[in-house]
Amino acid sequence: KMTVKAVKMPCSAPNVYTQVPDGGWGWTIAFAFFFVEALTYGIIKSFGVFFNDLMESFDETNSRISWIISICVFVQTFTAPLSTVLSNRFGHRFVVMAGGVLISTGMVTASFARSVVDMYVTIGVVSGLGYCLSFLPTVTILSQYFDKRRSLVTAVASTGECFAVFSFAPAITALKEQIGWRYSLLSVGVLQLSIVICGSLLRPIIIKEQEEVKAQPPEEPTETKYMLENEQTRTSIESIDSGVEITTSPSNVPGNTKAEPKSEEPKEHVQILVENNNTPPEPKTKLLDFSVMRDCSFICYAFFGLFATLGFFAPSLYIIPLSLSLGIGKDHSAYILSAMAIAEVFGRISAGWVLNKKPIRKIYIELICVVLLSVALFAFPFASEFWGLMTCSIFFGFMLGTVAGTHIPLLAEDDVVGIAKMSSAAGVYVFIQSLAGLAGPPLAGVLVDTTQNYSSAFYSCAAGMVLGAVFLSLVRPCKAGLCQCQQQRSEESTAEVMPDLPDDFIEMDIGKAENSGKGCDGV
Repeated sequence: KMTVKAVKMPCSAPNVYTQVPDGGWGWTIAFAFFFVEALTYGIIKSFGVFFNDLMESFDETNSRISWIISICVFVQTFTAPLSTVLSNRFGHRFVVMAGGVLISTGMVTASFARSVVDMYVTIGVVSGLGYCLSFLPTVTILSQYFDKRRSLVTAVASTGECFAVFSFAPAITALKEQIGWRYSLLSVGVLQLSIVICGSLLRPIIIKEQEEVKAQPPEEPTETKYMLENEQTRTSIESIDSGVEITTSPSNVPGNTKAEPKSEEPKEHVQILVENNNTPPEPKTKLLDFSVMRDCSFICYAFFGLFATLGFFAPSLYIIPLSLSLGIGKDHSAYILSAMAIAEVFGRISAGWVLNKKPIRKIYIELICVVLLSVALFAFPFASEFWGLMTCSIFFGFMLGTVAGTHIPLLAEDDVVGIAKMSSAAGVYVFIQSLAGLAGPPLAGVLVDTTQNYSSAFYSCAAGMVLGAVFLSLVRPCKAGLCQCQQQRSEESTAEVMPDLPDDFIEMDIGKAENSGKGCDGV
């Protein structure tokens, strides 16, 4: 049963629960995450509407303009460990709010840029850092508020990115026709300032287990009981099972009976017990726990993210050029991209619903989705007309939604690192992904330029996804093997610590008790 601390706390104070609430204030966090997704990844995916305007204004090529988003995505993922450190040091709320300010500042400043290099700095570095500080802490704290519903809630909330692509792209296009691209970019920057409001809703959570307090017997009846036992048996109270003697204090001995010197030992023994019952000091929270790098299951999962990221971006970047090369019109090509985005929404929701079922091994469901995603990438080059590309795009979009919406929250599962280390693991995981995020699009571009065929970009992404599936299949075996090794080491250490007890251990204690009783009768 979930209970909340009874004392009313201000909005800035953390929420204290006895167990993961699976709701409560977590629904507000999910609402905030929906809009953070829309204002971060939604804007990044919609930034293509400015490409032609920037090429005309700065007289630059498409490749140089595309580096704006490449640098932005690289900075966003490369600085993930910094986001983790700042979140553990200053809290998720402050970091997300600071990220919202950086995003807005970079985008507003970019509207006054005079060269593409200015865009590299303002949007690529400043806004890219803000994206990292806003997105990662939000998804991390959302996972802490949910347990059984974590996959479903995260998947549904992450659809904000998909809905943003629908709404922002046509809205920005219409706005450009009225006020121009610079003022449109300025308006986007002002809109992204609302991330600060979303960040203010991220109340920290503290899980404290209820402690069972055993009622202590009254002091006077206990002393009276000991006195009666001493009067009737004239012997000391002994614990034969444990081999520890507990004698009464001098005040409990009737008449002129002299207290034995051993009477001081129970006080010391009781004092030791009291000290051991004290709550141990809470360990200091590490700003960034690199111990996850020693976990073989996490290393395999990180390599999965590294190679799978190669296949996340190519279809959205090259589906329109591929369709144009096949003689499909621009309008129909745009429909293909829209259908992919719609299918991604259903994929995210479906994956969350399936992973929410119990009992289920979520890592295996993710593996099946990654394998099917590889099949979708291999199918693109075989499509030769509109409906073939439309079918491949819908299938790819659905499978992309199942993976993109769940691969980070799965870090909280025990098969990977668990909820306790998710914050540090997410920072390291996204940092490793940054390498593929920066190298993926240029690698696909080099292959296209070399072969003069857009199909080669999809083949390279499919190869990366297959490698990712191989490493993902090793996560569960590595975790199972690690657990067995730890259990074996624990048993060995326990066997070494346990002393060799003599066979007549109980008999020695009984004899000791009899001698003590005779000593009391002699007194």
